[in-house]
Amino acid sequence: MGDPGLFTPNSVTWQMHGDPIMWVAGIRALYLQALHPRAVRGVMQNSDFRRDAWGRLLRTANFVGTITYGTTEAAEKAGARVRKIHSMLGATDPDTGERYGVDEPGLLLWVHCAEIDSYLQVARRSGLRLSDAQADRYITEQRVSARLVGLDLDAVPANQEEMAEYFEKVRPELACGPEARAVDDFLLRPPTHPLLIPAREVLWRRVAQLAYAALPPYAHELYGRPAPGPAAVTRQLRATGTLLRCVPARLRWQLPPKHILRAMARLGPGSRPAPYKLGR
Repeated sequence: MGDPGLFTPNSVTWQMHGDPIMWVAGIRALYLQALHPRAVRGVMQNSDFRRDAWGRLLRTANFVGTITYGTTEAAEKAGARVRKIHSMLGATDPDTGERYGVDEPGLLLWVHCAEIDSYLQVARRSGLRLSDAQADRYITEQRVSARLVGLDLDAVPANQEEMAEYFEKVRPELACGPEARAVDDFLLRPPTHPLLIPAREVLWRRVAQLAYAALPPYAHELYGRPAPGPAAVTRQLRATGTLLRCVPARLRWQLPPKHILRAMARLGPGSRPAPYKLGR
């Protein structure tokens, strides 16, 4: 048997990250991450977000796929690359002139928690059956990904209670500044070929609006844009999750970079991610 990697097929992470609703969760994470002014400033000042947004999204998806389904060596190398890049980047506060590194532990922790909370909240509300114990286990497992980007595990939430305490503590630091507005505008109207604009309006905008609606109420207040009630949003997430799961997994997994198919080739067909395995 080949190297199962850092998480292994027995993990909640392995089963959950193979679900197509993770794309909606990833957009929710972007909305949430943008509400931390220092964190989103680091992104906007070090990349041409509008010109290379799709590339950035795909690189993030590739990183998550590599550390979830890749070998231990591949995951560790991916983490080392991210740490090296972050160590060379900084941002400037336009109000104070302060220069700071994008690898500040507080900023890395915010990005991590916003991402993991988004994955977990959207997955559960979309119909993926996760018990509270499994949700806690997922958050604990994701401390591995926190270590890979350079965080001290003692500072990273290990269960739902600690995650909720973290968000309560960090809320005073959140605001919807110009950078967050730029992210919001991009997510609703990403640049695309003129011929694809109708598809963007019909398909992409609905996905982005659903991801936005799945944010916590305080995020809606900061953005200043209302959202449907939580029950209505949960119904929409369930319907979307059901629809996406009707697409055959083998077809979905053909999309580059094929992390899951490579993992199954390495470990055998029994390693196939499937939601029903979470009920075992």
